[in-house]
Amino acid sequence: MPHSPLEGSLEEPTGSYAFPRGLIVLLSAAAAVIALAGMRAAAGILGPVFLALMLTVTATPLSGWLRRKGAPAWAAVTATVAATYLIVIALAAAVAVSVSQLVTLLPTYADQFDALRSDLAAALGRLGANEQAVHDALSSFDPSTILDAAAWLLGGVAGALSDALFLLALLLFMGLDAGRYPARLLSAARQRPQIVSALESFAHGTRKYLLVSTVFGLIVAVIDTLALWALGVPLPLLWGLLAFITNYIPNIGFVIGLVPPALLGLLEGGPQLMVTVIILYCVINVVIQSIIQPKFVGDAVGLSTTLSFLSLVFWAFVIGPLGALLAIPLTLLLKALLIDIDPTSQWITGLISGGPTPEEEALEEEASSAAPPEAAPPERAPGRTDPLPTDAPT
Repeated sequence: MPHSPLEGSLEEPTGSYAFPRGLIVLLSAAAAVIALAGMRAAAGILGPVFLALMLTVTATPLSGWLRRKGAPAWAAVTATVAATYLIVIALAAAVAVSVSQLVTLLPTYADQFDALRSDLAAALGRLGANEQAVHDALSSFDPSTILDAAAWLLGGVAGALSDALFLLALLLFMGLDAGRYPARLLSAARQRPQIVSALESFAHGTRKYLLVSTVFGLIVAVIDTLALWALGVPLPLLWGLLAFITNYIPNIGFVIGLVPPALLGLLEGGPQLMVTVIILYCVINVVIQSIIQPKFVGDAVGLSTTLSFLSLVFWAFVIGPLGALLAIPLTLLLKALLIDIDPTSQWITGLISGGPTPEEEALEEEASSAAPPEAAPPERAPGRTDPLPTDAPT
């Protein structure tokens, strides 16, 4: 049956949308809000799941290395699961001991904190403020209130590790599945190479980020612990552990790890000790975390500084303290699932990247290696064959 000449004009052009683009954006935003609310409601489950996933991704190379050395599959998987169990048990024990020591220590500084509040109120009174009003305002603060940041972070980690049976079961099942994943990825790559490439990129970036952050976190923790012990600040091991944990938090982790020991330095030795702690922390952490560590991390993360900070805020809001610790790996996972698997969305990578994209690097290299163009010869009139004089007017 012949088509009417008007039928073709009713068809939508290629690449157009069935709905207005504004409506699509609005529906996508609504769906994102619903998904966000669901994730917040299930934060108690998602936190341990994400933690187990990141630990499994980090420990998986151990299984592959053992297989290449000739170990049987069951031995490689058992060693990988045992390694992740050892990490979780050691971290849980350290956090539990540290929190108990902190709870025991804080009441012993009640008198020092009262004296500090009185001195501060008197100093502000000499500057013209109402001393009684200042004293009443400061009376609502105590050491436990100011240490809320450390308590929130350590409490969140302890909460995730407290459900040990659920977390250990997750690690066991994920470790068993991880041993068979390389073969499954090879099979899936025949039909969906873009998806497999995105997942491999996520695993590689996450593994490199976590390993480098762990190594430098241990270095920072050891140096901070020794410095605090030499200065006589109470609980140096606890603050070293806090410095190690906060090394995984982008942008503001250093500040969270600094506040508690600086406060205890103030209560223990006065403003001079507090200033000394702050200066030492700044020198140690800025040099290691801001100058040395980024050179080893390189472009593994591939996220801009602004996006790293926003990812910290977002994931801490969604799943709590564990979201702050796993903000970068979770953002890499989200990027792999939403951007890297879709070839039409690759342009977004250049907008959120922390460094130049491969295309930009290629263009810069091509421009720097290209020879300067030769000067064009002067034009001559049509039909003229004699050479132009060098001083001919232009």
